[in-house]
Amino acid sequence: MTIVLAIIIGIFFGFALQRVGATNPQNIINMLRLKDLHLMKAIFFAIGISSTVLFLLMAASVIDSGHLSVKSSYIGVIAGGALLGLGFAVAGYCPGTGLAALADGRKDALFFVGGGLLGALIYTLVYGSIKGTWLFNKIAGGKVMLAEGSDKFHALLPFIPGSLLAAAIGITFILIAWKLPDKA
Repeated sequence: MTIVLAIIIGIFFGFALQRVGATNPQNIINMLRLKDLHLMKAIFFAIGISSTVLFLLMAASVIDSGHLSVKSSYIGVIAGGALLGLGFAVAGYCPGTGLAALADGRKDALFFVGGGLLGALIYTLVYGSIKGTWLFNKIAGGKVMLAEGSDKFHALLPFIPGSLLAAAIGITFILIAWKLPDKA
């Protein structure tokens, strides 16, 4: 049942990406150049709504926080994020929008997805030789949360309840989306 739910959510997510124009790389490039902000508004709004609802449901014990995990933070994450951001700006796709664009029939997305799979294969092949390098040095002890919310992980701001901070950040994202103009 879990995989069926994931597929259904993925279809709806891909549909939403297509409807807001995220499958067109020119829209993403215009957003990154701060020329057309309608896509940025949609992203901020989606993050704000989903994170606010998620953490409110967790605070109400509707969703078990044990299902969430904190990934280790290390230098390679920053390097990989920078590489992903560069590819995002050059290609006009991120992994999710690239797959949605491929499903939308865009031929350039085929090269983007193929390049991503090739990059994943290369990383898999070289992982053994780089796993002991500085790229995997943990930052701030590795698994760290911004605020209090779990006994398993250290909080950078232990005096703030995680649900409260997450709801505040989510509402801030919604307000930013509401205030952003469509065009810069």
